[in-house]
Amino acid sequence: MRSTHPLLIGALTLAGCAGPSSVLDPAGRGAERIAHLFWWMTGGALVIWLLVAGIALYATYVSAGGGSIKAARRLVVVGGAVVPAVLLTALLAWGLALIPPLLAPPPPGSLTIVVTGEQWWWRVRYLAPDGATVELANELHLPVGQPVELRLDSPDVIHSLWIPALAGKVDMIPGRTTRLTLEPTRAGVFDGICAEYCGASHAFMTFPVVVSEPEEFRRWLARQTQAASPATDPAAKLGGEAFLASGCGACHAVRGTEAKGVVGPDLTHVGSRRTIGAGRLPNELDALHRWLSRTGELKPGATMPAFGMLPEQELRSLAAYLKGLQ
Repeated sequence: MRSTHPLLIGALTLAGCAGPSSVLDPAGRGAERIAHLFWWMTGGALVIWLLVAGIALYATYVSAGGGSIKAARRLVVVGGAVVPAVLLTALLAWGLALIPPLLAPPPPGSLTIVVTGEQWWWRVRYLAPDGATVELANELHLPVGQPVELRLDSPDVIHSLWIPALAGKVDMIPGRTTRLTLEPTRAGVFDGICAEYCGASHAFMTFPVVVSEPEEFRRWLARQTQAASPATDPAAKLGGEAFLASGCGACHAVRGTEAKGVVGPDLTHVGSRRTIGAGRLPNELDALHRWLSRTGELKPGATMPAFGMLPEQELRSLAAYLKGLQ
């Protein structure tokens, strides 16, 4: 069997350092500091490894041939103790010095977003300066080049919000509010995850983070403040009636309708989101149909009941209604 070429292995390794989930392809101030620390720690580890390997080679080939005992001892003390201790101490001091800037609050007047980790989805509330809130779920939008404060909490178990390309992870602890400052440096779509095991569907608790130019972000936020537009498509109209008749409004809110539930995600503009079920499926008609009819199979432990007992046409109308909530 032919062995894999080292250059191919190196290329694949470097390719894995990029992408929307990579800490080594930073797109935020916090992630940049963390990535710099990683590379310096990698360099320090390489220096220490070279020293230890050099001592081993010296002991194997030079000392065995009658080298100086005093030189060997000096090499062990300097290369095996002094240099590693100095390097590790310097890296520790630098790493500790990075913590205060990572935890520093944003300037007064910065955008504030409250993110609540639920089992197993994300409740997201944008706090307007006038005290009003705009609620959505399982998706985060941020302006590029502007610091944003996330206020993190949880009503049930410990979660941990992590957007590798933008910043480090912060725990979400029941009964406490933790904070994280994000300052994106380039536009794009990045991956967010829960980094703390929180139950049966922990692996299905992800969310996209959309970073856009400030003006585009303001337009998006303005659209999110609006109520849902009435359905015009016949199938979507039937789906809207089925949505209320089936009791969906007891758990979900659709602003501008009689659905005012607060238990589950706000669905006012669910059709414009990139995914459904906290990243479980792409936001497409067929996927919405699957989600409605097989919720528990797709997301074990989810409190939302499956509606597979409904007639097929009614399920498809419900999916059309939800997709039309743009």
